[in-house]
Amino acid sequence: MSIDIEEEYDKIYRYCFFKLHHQQNAEDITQETFLRYFQRYDRITGEAALKCLYTIARNLCIDEYRGRSEDFIQEEHITEDSKEEQILTTLMVRAALSELTEDEQELLLLRYVNEVPVAAISQMHGISRFAVRRRLIAVQKKFQKILEKTGGI
Repeated sequence: MSIDIEEEYDKIYRYCFFKLHHQQNAEDITQETFLRYFQRYDRITGEAALKCLYTIARNLCIDEYRGRSEDFIQEEHITEDSKEEQILTTLMVRAALSELTEDEQELLLLRYVNEVPVAAISQMHGISRFAVRRRLIAVQKKFQKILEKTGGI
C-alpha cells in the first residue's frame, strides 16, 4: 500500500498547524517533513510511511516550538465575514480541547481529523491497537463531557 502524497501533505499541514498555530511555520515544517522523508525514507510504504511522516513532522514542530520566543507567538485572527454561530462553535470546541492534555488532543487530531489508522497510531506511540482504541474511547467521553458542561451539545 502506497500513500497518497497530496492527501497526506494536507494532513501533515493540519497536524503542524495544530501544533504551531502559525500558518507560515506550519507550511515550512510540512515542506521540510516531506523533503526529509523523500531524502531518507522514500522506500518505506503503507503505515510505516505514515509513522515516519508524523514522526518527522512532530520532531520538527518540537524543534520549532523550542526555538520560538514568547513575543513571536501570534494569535489567530477571525475574519470579519465569519458567521457568529461558527465563531461560537469554534470557540467552544477550542475551549473544550484546551481542557484535554496535549497527548489527548494529538490523539483526536491524528485519528479523526487526519484519519490516521489505529494501527499506524499504535506504531507511532509504541502501544497496542487495543490500547489506542481504549484511549480514543476515553478521550471521546472526556471531550463529550467537557462540551456538555460548557453547553456545546
